[in-house]
Amino acid sequence: MLLLEQIVAVISIGNVMLAAVLIFMERRNIAATWAWLMVLLFLPGIGFIVYLIFGQKLSKKKLYRLKEGEFSHFRTAVDKQKYLLENGKLEVNDPAMERHRDMIYMNVVSDGAYYTQDNAIKVFLEGNSLFADMFGQIEKAQEHIHLLYYTIRNDELGSELMNILVKKASEGVQVRLLYDAVGSAGIPSRFFKPLLAAGGEVVPFFPASFSFINFRVNFRNHRKLTIVDGKIGYLGGFNIGDEYVGKKKLGYWRDTHLRIEGKAVYMLQARFFLDWNLSSPKRMAEAITYFPETHGPADGIGVQIVSSGPNSEKHQILHAYLKMIYKARQTIYLQTPYFIPDESILTALKMAVMSGVDVRVMVPGKPDHLMVFWATHSYLGELLKSGVRCYLYEKGFMHAKTIVVDTQISSVGTANIDIRSFKLNFETNAYLYDTRIAEKLEELFIADLADCRELTIEEYMNRPLRSRIQESLTRLLSPIF
Repeated sequence: MLLLEQIVAVISIGNVMLAAVLIFMERRNIAATWAWLMVLLFLPGIGFIVYLIFGQKLSKKKLYRLKEGEFSHFRTAVDKQKYLLENGKLEVNDPAMERHRDMIYMNVVSDGAYYTQDNAIKVFLEGNSLFADMFGQIEKAQEHIHLLYYTIRNDELGSELMNILVKKASEGVQVRLLYDAVGSAGIPSRFFKPLLAAGGEVVPFFPASFSFINFRVNFRNHRKLTIVDGKIGYLGGFNIGDEYVGKKKLGYWRDTHLRIEGKAVYMLQARFFLDWNLSSPKRMAEAITYFPETHGPADGIGVQIVSSGPNSEKHQILHAYLKMIYKARQTIYLQTPYFIPDESILTALKMAVMSGVDVRVMVPGKPDHLMVFWATHSYLGELLKSGVRCYLYEKGFMHAKTIVVDTQISSVGTANIDIRSFKLNFETNAYLYDTRIAEKLEELFIADLADCRELTIEEYMNRPLRSRIQESLTRLLSPIF
């Protein structure tokens, strides 16, 4: 009995000390602080262990290290573009983009997101067509293939990709594959052995320091990038696995992914360069072969590649989303699989709809993560009360991360509209300044409405008591999901 009392006393003291750290030392977001305090209160002992694994903050000191002179030409170009924007001298291809100069400038200042206007964009909304195109381009590679994915599966699609990569590596093409250690957890090391034997390189992002314990498990590289010869890049929501071609229990997989040609690919390449050198003991050296001279296609689409992560407190993607919402005058069409916004996004959307903007939000009608699904509905209810129209996609699973504003500007990328994507994950989005692309994405959104059921305020207010309890509890914990 005495030993038990001593254990309880130690746990209690540990909880109090950790609570003090949370409140007085870490100064984290107040919502996250309250959520962790609840975990400590209701799960004493266990809550402490959970915090050690999931609650650690990431040291931001020199996480991404550049050698002297690396990317100096990029930094010079960004500084020049900043000067042109400040003095009203930057010309834009699409006259409709004149009103969005301030957003271009903000992304240049906050993330060094160089604005390019020589790009061609192809939009993919289903996996079979995307992977046929992507794998076809990989097979044509002459110099190098760079891939960064949150999830890679040891299944039919993953094996198909691996066979192509092994073939290209054996031909002498440089193949580098970077995968997230959490998102691809469980994939056996033998899966990568043929690629390594053929001369390819494979590296995990933030692997566990000890067996089965990863103290950086909360900081996930959620990016999905493919770069071929520095000329063609792919970015969007699709990972590598059979579920992304509709072969798993969720059925049809509705997502959005881009193929980019033009100088915006340089920015995808630079992003891969930084993530690779953070993760690999064998650094990539900056070389012209990774950034080949190109005149770009004739489409002339304006693009900024914006990245964010827990290494920065600027929250670049969050702020770019907010900028888009606040600039809206007619329409905001938003698709996301997980809708757990912070207060700034909620306020911006409510202000937009109360200002006469047609705001529509589309989320999955079936869950892949129950707690996130319940929390999402609590936020939808808040929007419904303000006049936002909310839709539940029912054809399959909605995984697209897109937003279109006023049929002018749009964004496609890896970041969900949730706190995790904004503050904990490493993410990358393409911000597209072109009315033609915005029209295309808007048309896709409207077409998707045929496969949705609109969630009405009446239905929401009459939901059963069990749903109300589930939503209330998960919303309280949503800041730390």
